[in-house]
Amino acid sequence: MMNEKAKKILYKITDFYLTSRDFNGIPFCTMKEEYDEGELTKILEILLEKELISVVFGDIHPNPHIKAFKSEPTDVQIKKLKTNKIHDSCIYPNKSHLSTVVNIEDYSDRPYTLELALGAPQLDYRSFGLSILEYYRNDPRYYYKNDDIRGWISVTDKHYESDEMPKSDQVLLETFGFSYDDNLNRAVAVFVVYLSRLSPEHQQIWKANELSGDYKLHPDYYRNAILGDWGEGISIFNAFIEELKIINNMSQVMKRPNFFHKDFADEEKPRNFSFLVRPTLSEFNDFCLLLDKMISDNINKSFFLNEVPYENETTRDDDKVIVTQKGTISVLEDWLKKFVKLNDEHVLFEMISTFKKIRKLRQKPAHAIKNDEFDQKYIHQQRELMKKAYTSVKTLRLIFAILPKVQHENIKIPNVIHDGKIWTY
Repeated sequence: MMNEKAKKILYKITDFYLTSRDFNGIPFCTMKEEYDEGELTKILEILLEKELISVVFGDIHPNPHIKAFKSEPTDVQIKKLKTNKIHDSCIYPNKSHLSTVVNIEDYSDRPYTLELALGAPQLDYRSFGLSILEYYRNDPRYYYKNDDIRGWISVTDKHYESDEMPKSDQVLLETFGFSYDDNLNRAVAVFVVYLSRLSPEHQQIWKANELSGDYKLHPDYYRNAILGDWGEGISIFNAFIEELKIINNMSQVMKRPNFFHKDFADEEKPRNFSFLVRPTLSEFNDFCLLLDKMISDNINKSFFLNEVPYENETTRDDDKVIVTQKGTISVLEDWLKKFVKLNDEHVLFEMISTFKKIRKLRQKPAHAIKNDEFDQKYIHQQRELMKKAYTSVKTLRLIFAILPKVQHENIKIPNVIHDGKIWTY
């Protein structure tokens, strides 16, 4: 049994937590203003042993005023309680106690705020079906950013605090990332603290899309969001665009027009040039169309300086000559065969075959009528296609690097590209 003073202290810790702005812990220094330090420490030890409270120390957490992670083992907390570390600590009610005092009905429309009220660590994360992002990506009232490792969502300036947009929809999601199951099926990952700041309406939308099962955070999102690190690499989509930029830089060194009409060096990448938000046949086909536009449609014939024919001539049975324009991939293939000698010709074959395959995938939907379907397989198919597409543009860059006008120039290659630190999931 607890004495009255212990009950009073537990009530004070709990009340501070539940009435604070961000479910903060009460600082030990605040508590000792009212209680004798020695007596307070003994009572806290009793409460720890009963697992009614936990103590967050500044030596582990840079900001002990929020409970970011799970508590340290009870015996470790009790040992620290008897050291000077206690002076830089905050005290929290535990889940076992909060479950007996929190009125769940007070949070009936705010499921993630309820989780914090019941003691969930703020940087616990939940995983969601990818399609939850469609709600924001397809709504022009929102800013939606996503680099396939992390992203954020906010209301556009025009609609912020506007009567045209309901207050409940004026939400901000400061950060989201991605998580994966053992089969590399992607999910959206969001920390509970950010979910709790959504409006009640949007909390319920997210709750309806929450996934069960074991999902692990993307390694670079963990490094960025938890460790405060920049991360080790970049997504394969950003790496692809980096290769376009490098190839155009090489074109300029060769004193030719840019190889690609657009390399996106001075503009944002296309909005849907990322992993599929909804794994459907329709979205996969749209992605193939976009990818082909960024490759075959994007190749600038002027680069070749008329050094190979741009047309095909065929003679019909009636001796009439038919002239047709060559596609950019065919022109590239002819130019490379004329001016580049490779030890392994299979490398060139694989590159051109990939470009042609992407072109064919783009054309396929135009010649067939097929009902749309939802299947995780399209995420995996897109990943494999993107890996081949990236390898192909990288191959083109490496071929250009051995050309006489390029090989002795100091073309800057970003470290992540040079070191191959590219995330393919």
